[in-house]
Amino acid sequence: MKVKYLGEPDPVGLRQGNVYDVLEISEKIKGWYRIVTEYDEEEEGYPPGYLYPPEDFEIVEE
Repeated sequence: MKVKYLGEPDPVGLRQGNVYDVLEISEKIKGWYRIVTEYDEEEEGYPPGYLYPPEDFEIVEE
């Protein structure tokens, strides 16, 4: 799924208006989206990316 970020810009994370791939939809944190940005680094033993609230996004592709 692809989503467009509608929230406030974050200097080390998401950019307003950019489209991101959703890696998963979290079951533990009420449907939040796991997204990797160009600033995220992979750490061994941790899942990639971070979780973000779905209300900050618009779905552009299912």
